[in-house]
Amino acid sequence: MQRRTFLTLGLTGIASLALSGCGFQLRGFDEPTSGIDELALSGSDSDLSRLTRKRLEDSGTRVHDGAVRVLNLGQEETQRRNLSVLDSGPREEEITLIVPFSVQRRRDGAYLFDQQQLEVSTRYTVSDANLLIQDDLREEARQELREAAVRRLLDRLRSL
Repeated sequence: MQRRTFLTLGLTGIASLALSGCGFQLRGFDEPTSGIDELALSGSDSDLSRLTRKRLEDSGTRVHDGAVRVLNLGQEETQRRNLSVLDSGPREEEITLIVPFSVQRRRDGAYLFDQQQLEVSTRYTVSDANLLIQDDLREEARQELREAAVRRLLDRLRSL
């Protein structure tokens, strides 16, 4: 039994040394900053724009109206789709969040990122037995989708 444990730990150590030796690292693990010093945020005042502002500021980006680059956030669109065949009993639903965005320079209006869309989706199960919880499940799914959309947006902004 001790030999097996020793071999397992030894192989795990060798694998981790080999991965670190070839330059492997988890994406975003050692990079708390977004790579952008300042950015203006343009768009409607929504939960998504407030969350985007907060995440940008948490990553070290100064968000103000006089910034050199402007992040234009469009109106978020939510699409819900029933994945189950039956209308009774537990049903699986898919909700998709679509967010249009673009980034442009303020001085000449040139687009650094032309009009693009972020699209994230998730699945959840609702049941007729828990009618009161269905709206809470949908709102929780929307909040998770906003978080995922902002993470993807920050990943795309890192290339600036």
